[in-house]
Amino acid sequence: MEVYLDILNRRKIKPTAIRLLILKAMMQFERAFSSLDLENYLETVDKSTVSRTINLFLEHHLVHCIDDGSGSLKYSVCGNECNCSVEELHAHFYCLKCHRTFCLRNIPVPMVELPRNFTLESINYVLKGCCEDCSK
Repeated sequence: MEVYLDILNRRKIKPTAIRLLILKAMMQFERAFSSLDLENYLETVDKSTVSRTINLFLEHHLVHCIDDGSGSLKYSVCGNECNCSVEELHAHFYCLKCHRTFCLRNIPVPMVELPRNFTLESINYVLKGCCEDCSK
């Protein structure tokens, strides 16, 4: 439990029992997860609590959001030093067969030069195909 308390404290999030429970659940996923995945994993926690906690974690850069084109936003827990700045963004992979989304943390998002007076706030870089399991 100490690990989860430390993570919340680093992000200046007041630790509560429900936040600790949700963070622990989030960290159990080996891939990006949707709010529905989290709700199903935490059967006893209501939908609005999960949603509010995800939004709080997003505001404090504890998780990042991925729009993989599936119609359902996905989330993933950020590393300790991540502030979700554009320079820290990485690619994601969406499997067309099993519909799972994976963070490709070692593949940075390619930077493009924008026209004059354009301001970049976020980048969504999703590769699509078949994951390792589905390719077999």
